Amino acid sequence: MIPLGRPGTPQEAAGAIYMFCIPESNYVTGQILMCHGGGFGL
Repeated sequence: MIPLGRPGTPQEAAGAIYMFCIPESNYVTGQILMCHGGGFGL
């Protein structure tokens, strides 16, 4: 059911979270990041 064929790792989730913590993302506001390996409707 996951298009990438495997569950995500803690490191991959941390990388997605880190993206919102770096100064270069300071213009990104009010977003929800779906970190699910491409699987919709899970």
